Amino acid sequence: LGVATVLMGGLVTYLIYVFAQTGIEDAVGLMSGAVTNTPGLGAAKSTLHEIQSQFQDKKFNDPAIAYAITYPLGVFGIISMIVLAKNILRIDLNKELALIISEKSKETENLVRKKCRVLNESIFGKSIYHTLKDNDLNDIIISRLKHHGSKEVYSPTLDSRLEERDVLMVVGKPKSVEKFIQIAGKESNDLEIEEEKDIITKTIFVTRKSATHKKLSELDLFNKFGLKVTRVYRSGMELLANPSLELFYGDRLRVVGYAEDIKEVEAIIGNSEKRLMEPDFLSLFGGLLIGIIIGSIPIMIPSLPVPIKLGFAAGPLIAALLISRYGGIGVIHSYINNGAIYFMKDLGICLFFAAVGLHAGTYFYDSFVENNGWLWLFYGSLITFIPLIIMVIVGKVFMKINFFQLAGLMSGTYTDPAALAFCNGYLDSDVPTQAYATVYPLVTIFRIFVAQMLIILCI
Repeated sequence: LGVATVLMGGLVTYLIYVFAQTGIEDAVGLMSGAVTNTPGLGAAKSTLHEIQSQFQDKKFNDPAIAYAITYPLGVFGIISMIVLAKNILRIDLNKELALIISEKSKETENLVRKKCRVLNESIFGKSIYHTLKDNDLNDIIISRLKHHGSKEVYSPTLDSRLEERDVLMVVGKPKSVEKFIQIAGKESNDLEIEEEKDIITKTIFVTRKSATHKKLSELDLFNKFGLKVTRVYRSGMELLANPSLELFYGDRLRVVGYAEDIKEVEAIIGNSEKRLMEPDFLSLFGGLLIGIIIGSIPIMIPSLPVPIKLGFAAGPLIAALLISRYGGIGVIHSYINNGAIYFMKDLGICLFFAAVGLHAGTYFYDSFVENNGWLWLFYGSLITFIPLIIMVIVGKVFMKINFFQLAGLMSGTYTDPAALAFCNGYLDSDVPTQAYATVYPLVTIFRIFVAQMLIILCI
């Protein structure tokens, strides 16, 4: 839906170029501003520069001027469309929110921790491994065990055998934990198994290279130190500590074991919160450098006079996606603390708009008068609203997309952080952010290609 909306915007732009007799560079500038897409403008300017370097007799207008004229309209248009769609379609926000919460709860389940009393005779004397395997319960972890009549609590191995009235601490997804409790016996109210006298629970941060990109099975913390990892927290997600799980820099491990053993493991894992608070400039600027190299690679297409490139926006975007997906490349890792992320984001936006304003502002008034700026605003409104209206009709009426997600899709397809901020406040939910992030990378790349292809094909 997002990509189709991008292509529709490109089609409307082409029709304006054909019938309104505007220069293609001005039309692409109008499009970039009307859909609030800065990377497309950057790609267009780069393509125009390459064409001019090869064909020095050609002269082009600066698309940044048309961009500057229609950009405010683009921001206002997306926000007004969200409000109008809600009112015209008579959206009940409470009902839509209830539906999205219900859907999300089915898709993602948080891990739970429950105590279980072993009462089933059929598993007396069986190892934890065979008990889990025989009942197809490989997605739970037994983090603690206390035998009946004993006050000693320890972290069991898979070979540990279950005895009558043992108390277990079970960690896993709700359905799996409930299934295990039904098989083993019943839920327990024993408080002694939770005492931190001998066995304690602690969260450890992965900050050393010796643990980064290692699987939990490779670290083998249980056999070496007697520690059991029950959960791993990454980017706000809670993951079950399966042996095959690869650790990334900045992960948080939830471990159970003796205090002395945990101190030894901290030396291997790192657990330096101070280090996580410090921005890693090598990763930050190294990732940007890789992205710039990717964005500078020319993609040759037969019959086109100049190659197309991802540019300095989509290149770093793809590099960031790859680095984040695999947790890093060499010494470059994917963890950047939130403070550094927000600072870099706001600084980058401020610097960009300052540069565009300084460059486009010199001839802004003259261009507005010369090219009938009000007519350009009208053309920009066509590029803004026609694809949006079609997107809302198809998305809500035919595809039955939840309005919270549709609002995020609208903002993400137009790559507009201002509209996203409005959505989060207007709808009082972070659901639009998830939809925004889902489509943003792909539509950004498509907007870059559409802007370049329009210029290359129409000049």
